[in-house]
Amino acid sequence: MITTMDKAGRVVIPVEVRKRLGLNAGAELEMAIEGFAIRLVRAVAGPELVRRGERLVARPRAAEGERTAVDVARWVDEERDRWPG
Repeated sequence: MITTMDKAGRVVIPVEVRKRLGLNAGAELEMAIEGFAIRLVRAVAGPELVRRGERLVARPRAAEGERTAVDVARWVDEERDRWPG
């Protein structure tokens, strides 16, 4: 997927990427330079581990409205399709 940068240095994240990642206007992104690549990571607090009896359970730290819906089954299928065999 290719996008372009305008004169002000802004880059448009295509709508299909924003939808898949649950990015809305105002979403905070962390930018990292890795060699000759720029990596954007959504800046959302990771889950905290809470002990429930003998088990550890991951609880989200992000507010209800900041959480994204995740289709885990689709992601698993996509990852399986990436690898031969």
